[in-house]
Amino acid sequence: MPGITHRVIETNGIQLHVAEAGVGPLVLLLHGWPESWYSWRHQIPALAAAGFHVVAPDVRGYGRSTAPKEVEAYRMTELLADFVGLLDALGERTAVVVGHDWGAAMAWTCAALHPERFRAVVGMSVPHLGRSPMPPMELFRNIFKDRWFYMLYFQEPGVAEAELEADIPRTMRTLLAGTPGFDVTAEAVRSRKPGDGFFTGVEPPEKLPSWLTEEDLAFFSKEFARSGFRGGLNRYRNMDRDWADLPELATVKIEQPALFLVGEQDPGRAFAPVEHMKPLVPHLREMRILPGAGHWIQQERPDEVNAALLSFLKSLPG
Repeated sequence: MPGITHRVIETNGIQLHVAEAGVGPLVLLLHGWPESWYSWRHQIPALAAAGFHVVAPDVRGYGRSTAPKEVEAYRMTELLADFVGLLDALGERTAVVVGHDWGAAMAWTCAALHPERFRAVVGMSVPHLGRSPMPPMELFRNIFKDRWFYMLYFQEPGVAEAELEADIPRTMRTLLAGTPGFDVTAEAVRSRKPGDGFFTGVEPPEKLPSWLTEEDLAFFSKEFARSGFRGGLNRYRNMDRDWADLPELATVKIEQPALFLVGEQDPGRAFAPVEHMKPLVPHLREMRILPGAGHWIQQERPDEVNAALLSFLKSLPG
């Protein structure tokens, strides 16, 4: 894309492919599942034009970044080491960290555990909820009991990979434009039983929403044809490990300036109550709900997201 350059940077013993643009204070953009740096295609040029150095990596396991085979290589402590090392490699002391979906969880945790390196934080779609009262998989089993839940379905290595990789263009079309398996409010998902798959009962839409083009889908499909889905799925397989690794998340507060953006129709709101984050993020400046928007907020509503990001960034002390 015009104005965006690409390179590979060594950090924490791996290689991260990054897309970057601009000169100025560093803004680190972290994508979620199943995405890539390309999820920020509308934000990178806008933030760069406003006087920021914008860096959007392919998180480990995605795109052109290193994809270790071991499940434990995707624990949160390794990801945080990737991003702190990325700042070091860039010669930057601090950054504003912005994340969407799993990238939001990474961004919140970066801010919570490395406040000296991340001077402000923006989360999109996934709020900061600290540490659950029990290991997450135990919690989900208690909540969902004999009902199907995608995070539980993802736990067995190889099962979800086989389904998602069987037809990658179909997978990406259904995930981004259709009814994804993480939409627990959808009747097709609510009616599933243990043993069903991520796409049981749903079909990819023929018509794409206005914010997504066939070229966009082709790009995402090509990236996952290269990387596969294992790395991204391994993030889910580390949730209990993260719970054991990071007990401090039960009490630590994020003291930096913060912003939270979520789509009104984001299905994650059904099981991630945003109000619970307020005591943990005392300097949360705004919790903005974008009317009519879904989960892929920075792609669906780039103008509104860019305006909110720029207002927040420009309000920070130099």
